[in-house]
Amino acid sequence: MTASVRQIAAALSRDQRLLGLDVGKKTIGLALSDRMRTVASPFETIKRSKLKADLARLEAIVAEHKIGGFVVGLPLNMDGSEGPRAQATRQFAKDLTEAIDIPLAFWDERLSTAAVTRTLIDADASRKRRKDLVDKLAAAYILQGALDSLGH
Repeated sequence: MTASVRQIAAALSRDQRLLGLDVGKKTIGLALSDRMRTVASPFETIKRSKLKADLARLEAIVAEHKIGGFVVGLPLNMDGSEGPRAQATRQFAKDLTEAIDIPLAFWDERLSTAAVTRTLIDADASRKRRKDLVDKLAAAYILQGALDSLGH
């Protein structure tokens, strides 16, 4: 089920968190909100394999961290249109909500990876270090934007 970030946040119990996802072809970057839903923290990067294995890992994270909703970055084109990556992300989100029955909101992720990469370059992170961090940091960037929209 898709909803707005505001609708999901309003339906959560006090101890539930949001999980941010940056869905790529090879990896899924993850970020967790705090229980107050004000701060997003980079969490993990899943190396994509079979859909069933990816969903099983996400299901375990949902149970372990009391996740009540997903915020999935939607990779729109600069003009706001949807291309193949956005369509693939929507399909993954559909599969995700069919496997795990919690609400999902999409969040415009235009330039999130570019912004995170620039920050890492400015911090003089090596190419390998950037590769290790960029996906979960992009997920945190996406989730933080969604949390900021709640106006806490």
